[in-house]
Amino acid sequence: MSSISHYLNRFRASLKIDHTIRDGVAEELYTHLEEKTQELEENGLSKEEASKIAVQSLGSPELIAEQIYETHAQGSWKEALLSALPHLLVALLFTSYYWQNIVYVSIILALTVGIAIYGWSRGKPIWLFPWLGYYLMPVVVSGILLLSLPQGWGWIVALIYIPLVLFVFIHIVRQTARRDWLYASLMLAPMLVTFTWFSSLGRGNELLASDWAARLQTNALWIVVSFVALAAATIAFVRLKQRRHKIISLLIPPLVVLFAVVTASGGNICSWSWLLLLFSLSAFAIPLWMQAKAYE
Repeated sequence: MSSISHYLNRFRASLKIDHTIRDGVAEELYTHLEEKTQELEENGLSKEEASKIAVQSLGSPELIAEQIYETHAQGSWKEALLSALPHLLVALLFTSYYWQNIVYVSIILALTVGIAIYGWSRGKPIWLFPWLGYYLMPVVVSGILLLSLPQGWGWIVALIYIPLVLFVFIHIVRQTARRDWLYASLMLAPMLVTFTWFSSLGRGNELLASDWAARLQTNALWIVVSFVALAAATIAFVRLKQRRHKIISLLIPPLVVLFAVVTASGGNICSWSWLLLLFSLSAFAIPLWMQAKAYE
């Protein structure tokens, strides 16, 4: 039955949906192939020949996986809105100036942590991944703020902090990528926006300058546009069926954010900020590139 096992392995590798659905469909295919093989054996064929013909009769496992993916990949409007909700909450914070109020920020942070933990423990539904990105946000922001430490202290803290952060970050990204590389990009999206806007404020002690809040508030409109675009792309991602269309939807937010940052700064971005911008865009696009390459 090696032909059938090989066929099912290719099918599982190509079908990027919830593992319970994938395993259930794979079990149905196995049953069908087994029955077809037994029928052909009764007609006088050997087990090896029968299994090969049974596999060939189904066609390409990648094509079957694509058809099944389109059947199950489209989320409901409820899932789409729940996925976009964290982006809209952040946009609301900047629209209402509540982002400067520690009470409101703490409430949203606690809500995000609770929902992320709940979703992770409930089998990682599709709406979890945007929330998971905000769950990791304090880790990213803390890493950025390390740049403001006095010379010498930054290296000491980095030696302790960075390995721990990398362990947690890589573990979560790997768990997410096992489900689907596209979900890794969906999770990284809010960190892209935050990191990009932080980099536009400067580096090192410039981030903690006395006027940093005023500079951030000056760009509040463009920040809101960035997160609203992210929310719209997330809704489109959940509702679309075809995989290539999902990839395209996730490519829109980086372009909107880059345009917003350049427009808000009047094109006056230092080389360091450009480097950080390109790094954050690359970090977001790599999972998409890997998935697009695999898709081809």
